[in-house]
Amino acid sequence: MGYDFTTSDVRYLSGAADDLAEVDRLELTARTHLADIGRVRTRFGDRAGALVETVLLRRRAVGKLDDRPWLLTDDALQQATPTVVARHRAARLAGRDVHDVTCSVGAELSALVGVAGAVLGSDLDPVRLAMATRNVPGATVIRADALVPCSRGTVVLADPARRAGGKRRHDPAALVPPLPDLLDVYAGRDIAVKCAPGLDYDELGWDGEVEIVSLSGGVREACLWSPGLAGDGVRRRATVLAADGSGWDLTDAEPDDIPEREPGEWIVDPDGAVVRAGLVRHYASRHGLWQLDPRIAYLTGDRVPPGVRGFRILVQLKYSEKALRQELARLDCGVAEILVRGLDVDPAVLRPRLKLRGIRSLSVVLTRIGRTPTAFVCAAGTRE
Repeated sequence: MGYDFTTSDVRYLSGAADDLAEVDRLELTARTHLADIGRVRTRFGDRAGALVETVLLRRRAVGKLDDRPWLLTDDALQQATPTVVARHRAARLAGRDVHDVTCSVGAELSALVGVAGAVLGSDLDPVRLAMATRNVPGATVIRADALVPCSRGTVVLADPARRAGGKRRHDPAALVPPLPDLLDVYAGRDIAVKCAPGLDYDELGWDGEVEIVSLSGGVREACLWSPGLAGDGVRRRATVLAADGSGWDLTDAEPDDIPEREPGEWIVDPDGAVVRAGLVRHYASRHGLWQLDPRIAYLTGDRVPPGVRGFRILVQLKYSEKALRQELARLDCGVAEILVRGLDVDPAVLRPRLKLRGIRSLSVVLTRIGRTPTAFVCAAGTRE
């Protein structure tokens, strides 16, 4: 659950840089926990909990948030938008006045300041508001209910809470504030809403753009962009970001014509954002690839897109455990990376059954072509 911060804690922590630095010099691991907590309590009394929790949260935030001295709560950090993603979103809102109606501790506000026009943040939680005021001095922060509009002429930015007490909520109506209510309240306004990538947007009846964002190879979020903020003719977008902020995007406004051919020299597993956005064919068309099977997201071709990991096909065979085990033995395989789509196979269960004893490292792609379960034994995945 984490430490339960108060506004008094925030006032103290805002001027406690030296105290925080002193606590940060401690190891604060499971091995040293009892001794370290004892030292902090002896030194700082009833401020110990706030100091230790802040130091630990800042350590967890490294690589997710920028390097400013953040004040955070556990739930706020779990839901906070990574700085790289927040900066990407802010760039789409450059020059517009923006009101973040669920600003929490200010992770989105920090990216907007200096990029957007006027930046306003609001929230109902007084502790998080106090932290946001300290974290992002360039933004105006007020206490307000996200479901009671209090700004005009702004783009509305929202991130309904999907966690409570460390547990994730999946029902859009169970978010805080409820997503259907939020969309009703701001109907007709320019709005961008951060959501879980697994949400059923068609069932929600969303008529704008849905952007799926991945960061460093992992799908992180979706963002609903109202029609006034969407790309021209765009209903689906995949955005692929690297840790340094570089990246690329793909939309359903691009062509999706691809040939039907036998497998090429390589297999390519598209980024998860491309798959979640339903843009596998568009990605294939852009890069001269085609699908192994129309219902499966694996792509194939005679070359690999720049910067993408590909698997060079060595052998294709009808899949069975026995046939695959014999083929891997023939190829002197001792280590196998196993990728699966379209088959009910658990790599963790399959791997020991293959009884690998060789010296080569290979990759195995298991999938279905038509009705035929198929195995591709490939050279270990390489990035072109």
